[in-house]
This record gives sequence, C-alpha cells and structure tokens, in this order.
Amino acid sequence: MGERVNPIADLRYAATVPPVPAAATRASGALHDRRGRPLRDLRISVTDRCNFRCTYCMPKELFGASYAFLPQASLLSFEEITRTARLFVAHGVHKLRLTGGEPLLRKNVEQLIAQLAALRTPEGKPLDITLTTNGSLLARKAQALKDSGLQRVTVSLDALDDAVFRRMNDVDFPVAQVLEGIHVAQRVGLAPIKINMVVKKGTNDHEIVPLARHVREHFGPGVVLRFIEYMDVGASNGWRMDEVLPSAEVVARLDRAFGLQPLAAHTLGETAKRHAYRDGGGEIGVISSVTQAFCGDCNRARLSTEGKLFLCLFANQGHDLRALLRGQRDGRPYTDEDIAAAIGLVWAQREDRYSELRTQQTPAAQPGQPRVEMHYIGG
Repeated sequence: MGERVNPIADLRYAATVPPVPAAATRASGALHDRRGRPLRDLRISVTDRCNFRCTYCMPKELFGASYAFLPQASLLSFEEITRTARLFVAHGVHKLRLTGGEPLLRKNVEQLIAQLAALRTPEGKPLDITLTTNGSLLARKAQALKDSGLQRVTVSLDALDDAVFRRMNDVDFPVAQVLEGIHVAQRVGLAPIKINMVVKKGTNDHEIVPLARHVREHFGPGVVLRFIEYMDVGASNGWRMDEVLPSAEVVARLDRAFGLQPLAAHTLGETAKRHAYRDGGGEIGVISSVTQAFCGDCNRARLSTEGKLFLCLFANQGHDLRALLRGQRDGRPYTDEDIAAAIGLVWAQREDRYSELRTQQTPAAQPGQPRVEMHYIGG
C-alpha cells in the first residue's frame, strides 16, 4: 500500500497563549479545576518520533517517510521542561511521566531525568518519576536510566506471539528484544515494572491469557500487566467501537484461567482497576476509558513535545506554554510567577470530561472535531 497524504488535523500548532494575570499570586499546592479535581500528575512528551508504526497509534500509511515531524528548534529544551515541571510541582504535581512518541529516542534523555530527579515538592519530598517506552531500546539504556534517577518504567507490549507483535508494530520488530528489555530493567531495579497491552478485538485479544501466563511465570509478582481498552484517540487509527473488547471481558477470561479477586485503588485518580491472582501470583490491572469512564477523578495534565499544555487525552485545543517560556511582557521575560499563575488559571477553568460524555452517548453522536494524536501527546 502506498503512502497517502496525512489528512489528520495538525494540532501541534493549534493552541492559544494562556493569559497571565496582572498580579500573579503564589502557587498554593492545592489547585483544583471546576469539577473539584486536583492537579497531581504531569505527563511530558519528549519527542513526537517513534521507531514503531503501531496501527492504532501511528499507522504507516499516514506516518511514512514524508511525514514532517517537529524540527529540533520547536522542541522544549531540557531546561525548559525542567522549569515547567517545577512550576507544576508548586501547584501540587507529585508524579512525572515521560512519554512520546518513543521517549528513549530523545538524545541524552538521561540528562533530563537527572534534572527532574533533583526537583522536590513544597514539603521537600522527591517526585515519582517514571517513563513509558515500547521497550525496543530498554535493554541498552536501562542501567543509565536507573543511574540518572528514573524510578520505574512502563513497557508497551501488545502480544507475546512474535508474528502478532511484528504485525502490530508494523516494522518487523521482534518481541524477544522487548522481553529482554523488561528483564534488564527488572535486574537494574526499575521497579515496579508495568506492562501495558492495548487490546484490539479480533487483532490481539487471543493473546490476553498467554501474555498473562508468561508474565506470571517469567517475571513474577513484581511486574504488573495492565490491559487497556482500544481508545478513540486522535483521528489516524480508524477507531471503531466494535473493535473494543470491554475490560469486563478481559477480567472474565483471566478469572477463568487463573482466578482473580478485586483490589482497592492505591491512590485517588488511579486509572487502572486492580485485581489480584487468588494464588498470590501478583496482580493485573484494566484501564476502561471507553466502557467505564473515570473522568470524575482525573488529575492529569499533558505537556506536548513543543510546550503545549493539554488538559485531556481527547483534547482538540492546547495552551501554548512555550510562548511564555520564550516570550516577554513589557520588555522583560516572563517570570516563574507569571507562568505559574497562567497555568493556575488554565487548570482552574478546566471542565473536560470527554469519556463520560462518550459513555452517555453513542460514539457516532460525538462532534466530529479533530483531537490530538497519541504519538504527539503520549498515553
């Protein structure tokens, strides 16, 4: 199949510059949106590039050799990312997740991790710093990531069967190298490790039990396997509701195979519903953003590769923080207090609840507005 022109809306530049209050107030660490949700989690995309072409995220026919990724000058520098993260921490963020694209493709990403690891909450506590990766470079980089201050990793792995995995990543990458990366990450202490499987009905749902069995037998209870419902993120993956396998069915299959019992959530805003194996062999999680919306306690913000702030994974508009990081007002650069106040205003006005609205209506009833793409903002 030949490459075709990418018809998706380019939201990399669709952003408004957030207003800066004339009199900035100091961040209190207790910022809430209009639905009473606190700001606790910042997901930072460090690159829009990926070496996989997964059909549900970056299909090859749209993201081929002629696709124009962001130029280097557009990307936030490590210093700009760290400055922005520090301002979010002042507002109450205590968890940072590095995403992409594939974040390990960002040159010297270990330097960024070291800078972020030096940050502290207002109470003087270290942050929870993690990274989501497709695992292709993990075996090579795991030790350096650990040494730089990364605490744990989440690895995307959509199939155990090599043929299915190669077909889904669409670049003929072998599953054995991802499995080796997980082993190395476990060995160097990047724990607890989570493995995310996006379940697409009719494509890889037959891999649910085999992958769970492999994780139980070869990685042990320290590695948590999570199953994610195939989501309608962006406009490039041709999403259809009949390709969604409800998480309730995933749990039912695993219960029949191994026996499960539900667990309580660790923290408020946790996306995965947890279940333990009855024999003590660890736990699994299911993320049900299609069939069981969890907008009500969503405490996550997303920072794109070139500094756009998105308040929802399904957003169609960003807020341009880079314009403030690099801009001036009245002949002087914006101060930390200026930018923190602008962030505070943006979050305080937030009322996003796309998944709840989608659950209440049929997907076909949703407005046909373009949404930000997964490879650009991370999951």
